[in-house]
Amino acid sequence: MNATVTPPPQPVPTTNRMTAEEFGLKHAGEHVEYINGEVKEFPMSGGGKHGKVCYRASMVVGQFVDATNWGHVFINDTFVKVPTKDDPDRVYGPDVCFISFERLPKDAEVTASTLTIIPNLVIEVRSPFDTWTSVFAKIVDYLNAGVSAVVLLDPTTQT
Repeated sequence: MNATVTPPPQPVPTTNRMTAEEFGLKHAGEHVEYINGEVKEFPMSGGGKHGKVCYRASMVVGQFVDATNWGHVFINDTFVKVPTKDDPDRVYGPDVCFISFERLPKDAEVTASTLTIIPNLVIEVRSPFDTWTSVFAKIVDYLNAGVSAVVLLDPTTQT
């Protein structure tokens, strides 16, 4: 006699995952990123020193971009979609990023939500709460998504 036992039904996982665009609209103005379907909150940056380094980096890039009329510069943790193999709606908030007019035309309307155009350049300023592991993981994600260059500035070591 062959008897088979049917296992009890397993709950079907429900996901409330947002798209990168939905995340951007819902969390505008918050100091968060969207990683693996979770909204990750970050403490405010590194205070005055962090803010000053971000400002100077944005000024250097901004002045050059304005003088050459090459593209757009975004600052202050503008949400940027950085798709990864395992997380197609990953969203980071780079401190400074540049997108050429080739990638985002000069007269194109810029979304009020998450930018979905991969930047040409990203500048991250390391905050005191950032671990080296998390910073380097983010750099790898940017590069794998198609960012041409990523610059990491560390105010603590002035490197």
